[in-house]
Amino acid sequence: MLEEQYLKHLSDFIDWEQRDHATEWVLFANNIGESLSIDETSLSHGELYTVVTNKQAKGRKGALVAMIKGTESQFVSSVLNKIHSSKRNKVKEVTLDMAASMQKKVSICFPKARQVTDRFHVHKLAYEALQQLRIEHRWQAIEQENKEIELSKEFGKVYVPDKLENGDTLKQLLARSRYLLFKAENKWTPSQNHRAELLFKYYPDLESAYKLCRELGRIYDKSKHKGIAFTLLAKWYDNVEKSGFKAFNTIAGTIQNNYLTILNYFDNRSTNASAESFNAKIKAFRSQLRGVRYIPFFIYRLAKIYA
Repeated sequence: MLEEQYLKHLSDFIDWEQRDHATEWVLFANNIGESLSIDETSLSHGELYTVVTNKQAKGRKGALVAMIKGTESQFVSSVLNKIHSSKRNKVKEVTLDMAASMQKKVSICFPKARQVTDRFHVHKLAYEALQQLRIEHRWQAIEQENKEIELSKEFGKVYVPDKLENGDTLKQLLARSRYLLFKAENKWTPSQNHRAELLFKYYPDLESAYKLCRELGRIYDKSKHKGIAFTLLAKWYDNVEKSGFKAFNTIAGTIQNNYLTILNYFDNRSTNASAESFNAKIKAFRSQLRGVRYIPFFIYRLAKIYA
């Protein structure tokens, strides 16, 4: 096979200095920069790796700083600490998600860096709560439909579901509204706009939850600095408490626990988009190779391109 020839003869993989420990970790200390991203990705069979990238490389050569097997704080930190402290102390900013373990790693390895919670992870939590509410209503609609079908059978009648103005049943309305709830109102198509009107008519709590999600997004879009963002987040938190939505109260608590790193976003408006983009490149590369057969060689090839 050509791949085997490349591995054994055409490449320098056999002499690669990181080959022996590549399954566990690889480091490229010279790629470290002032602004880093840290995230997790899956290489094979759900096996997670912690990936550290340099934002200034913009996803090209020099982007990969480290790939470390697993997400356990102590092991990941021990590997990253192999980079000399003089280089690690030059890092000014690290973007990351809201996982406490991720924050711990950054605090240990990059003590002088400002931690910035990625805005899209905050948005994701809010929209997951909205979708959870929609799904709960859908299960109720399915259960109600099943009861009506059983009742029709008892009376020897053919069950004919009630249709709404747009031809949807309530069950279909809830199922088909999934994607429009992720979008801004001004980006709805005419059919989505009509469906949203019906959805919010029959389920006003979904409209309230949707508005909470959009309000959170506007805080990020319109706030010019931390002070304004802090005030608007406090008002949003108050609105969440008044709404009485259990899932949103959980999110509000998470935001409150991470508000310092969330507010750090408004210094430079930094996101973890570069890390997500790098993860997408890893997945695309994995797809081109039709999976990961031999992890050290896969990481070697990644390193050739991005390290």
